Amino acid sequence: MAVIGSGPAGLAAAAQLNYAGHLVTVFERDEQPGGLLRYGIPDFKLEKWVIDRRVALMQEEGVTFKCHSNVGKNVKISDLMRQFDAVVLSGGSTVPRDLPVPGRELKGVHFAMDFLKQNNKRVAGKDFLANADIESNILPEELLATGKNVVVIGGGDTGSDCVGTSNRHKAESVTQFELLPMPPKDRTDIMPWPTYPMLLKTTTSHEEGAQRHWSIATKQFIGDDAGNLKALKVVDLEWTTPAPGQPAKFTEVPGSERDIPCELALLAMGFVHPQQAGLLEELGVDFDNRGNVKAEEGKYATNVAKVFTAGDMRRGQSLVVWAISEGRECARKVDEYLMGSSTLESKESSILMSFQ
Repeated sequence: MAVIGSGPAGLAAAAQLNYAGHLVTVFERDEQPGGLLRYGIPDFKLEKWVIDRRVALMQEEGVTFKCHSNVGKNVKISDLMRQFDAVVLSGGSTVPRDLPVPGRELKGVHFAMDFLKQNNKRVAGKDFLANADIESNILPEELLATGKNVVVIGGGDTGSDCVGTSNRHKAESVTQFELLPMPPKDRTDIMPWPTYPMLLKTTTSHEEGAQRHWSIATKQFIGDDAGNLKALKVVDLEWTTPAPGQPAKFTEVPGSERDIPCELALLAMGFVHPQQAGLLEELGVDFDNRGNVKAEEGKYATNVAKVFTAGDMRRGQSLVVWAISEGRECARKVDEYLMGSSTLESKESSILMSFQ
């Protein structure tokens, strides 16, 4: 069994398949296993000894981890398809949503995950500048918020992590933008129980210090003569309540356009889909209408024989708990494919259900 990607979905799938008695090898392109858990979530939310402990346990149980193994580059896909009885794709959703406005090319505008990954490596004592982009001869630059006016564009968990990290860098100021209106603090009539409520979320990072603005859009990144970011041009938005079944709409508030100082802008607007070039295109897997790897509903099987997929690579950007659930469910389907049946637990079948 080959599992490509060692994030929460990959680790969950590998653990379950190992429990079922299969020989499992996990391929990870980075220097340590963990994926988003290790490189996306800051240590002040998830200390990395937790991941190390889990990986060490899996290794003692027989799971093999191969790091610095970028399938499709330094590991041939044809070798994996020949050597393994099944393959699980769990590489996550890794293509970030961009903000193509004037000035996007300025120095000081970066994707949030680049900022967070570098800092996680810095905290771990790793050489975060070691992996230069050999193909384009561009050396990565050190990203620090120290002494800068930081604006985080995006109001989700990743944006919150950027806020907390910037505070620890001792930024001059930290501001977080959200395009959508400010959510309510309590359930409303359109959020009846047991539906998931879209409520205002204040994290410990926000409590440490940050300005938060809703219904605001960035129209331009403004630079100095040397090409460095120095300000953002923003505008307030007015949202209109949509008719039932119709998407909400916004208009710019007249006279609200203004410039605010900013030397570091972090784009934390989510991810659109997994990286398609390379591994996925070479395998020939189908994609759904959102660009994720398409799998047969409830079976996690792709259109390519013996290739399965789970986690954000299949369902799109989501929560860690969903990735773990996907990995476990996918493992059962792989076990059924290989053995004809499976004793692994799933949402549809468990040991407890057999006694009911």
